Amino acid sequence: MNTQGLKSVLKDSKGVVFEKKIPDSHREIDSASALQSYLNHIPVESIPRITTTQVVEIKSDECVIDAIKLLYEKNVFGAPIVDVLDVHSKKFWSPYIGSINFARMVLWSLEVGELANSYIWDPFFPVHLDDSLFHVMLLLSKHRLQAVPVIDRSISSHVIGFVTQAAVIEMLLQSSGLEWFDGIADKALSEFRFENDGCSFCIYGNQSIAEAFHSLWENKKNQIAVLNRETTKLIGVVRTDDLRILLDDDEVFHNRMSLKVEEFIDVDARESIAGLDPILDKHLGAKNKFKMTSAATNKEKDTLKHVMEVLIEKQSNCSFLVDDLRHVKGKVTMRDIIMQFSPPLMDSTIDGGGFFQSALEHTGC
Repeated sequence: MNTQGLKSVLKDSKGVVFEKKIPDSHREIDSASALQSYLNHIPVESIPRITTTQVVEIKSDECVIDAIKLLYEKNVFGAPIVDVLDVHSKKFWSPYIGSINFARMVLWSLEVGELANSYIWDPFFPVHLDDSLFHVMLLLSKHRLQAVPVIDRSISSHVIGFVTQAAVIEMLLQSSGLEWFDGIADKALSEFRFENDGCSFCIYGNQSIAEAFHSLWENKKNQIAVLNRETTKLIGVVRTDDLRILLDDDEVFHNRMSLKVEEFIDVDARESIAGLDPILDKHLGAKNKFKMTSAATNKEKDTLKHVMEVLIEKQSNCSFLVDDLRHVKGKVTMRDIIMQFSPPLMDSTIDGGGFFQSALEHTGC
């Protein structure tokens, strides 16, 4: 790992929340209660691979470079932050005061590390093993989380694993063939209004990789489409996961200001880690076997279900919407999809609630 490069820029040292609408009638209150009751029949513990996830904890007094090194060596996407309290002072029932994301921390160190003395971590939004899918869906819908930490309070107050966006998507796909699921999932993408409709978050292949990662940092995105400047066609994708290539390769790190994106995406540095559990590699590892030239794509005529399947197959958290000439018209993220299956009565710019509202009607609620 190239910690020397990071040390040269380090001094060693929130997501959008949607407010609930005020109910206008007792019917809305009854529907909300019925919805919660329905979702509460799907326990968190039924979601696959929660406890197979490696959990790494970061102490609040650790310096940034040490935290990055630990997450890099363990190959995990993030970690909860444990508050370092006096042994005689136990202020809270939970030891956690926040969470950190590996990719965002590396981006931060490259962008502003030399100007700041400390890293501002993200909020800590956990669910308990005895909670339900209702709680997970609410958190993923209201906050921009890639994963939700899980606590088994019957054993301890410590995190035992994570529920990822991908795990929720896979669980929803298990309902394929059921009327209340297919009623939403079989619709064409053109029938939905997504958060990124009409958004062309792109970079040209002849720009530097430093510019690409700067755009990811500035726009708080996980992926950026790479276009051929002459044809404006999609030729690849740069992900926050690809930051590990900078840490793996000293030459790439030191030449990041001059190395072109089109050269960077041709680097075949996406082989899975030898000996790593393929399930963990798929859902939580920061490296995968797909090249940066293999971007997940869909067309507006494709169904939502097809997009879900593509994202799982490509191990990607977003799919770029392209036309027949591979011009980027927008993108669909896992969060966009989860929003379509989110509980109703959520005040957002996206028409959500279809899945659960249909389920309520189907069951007579």
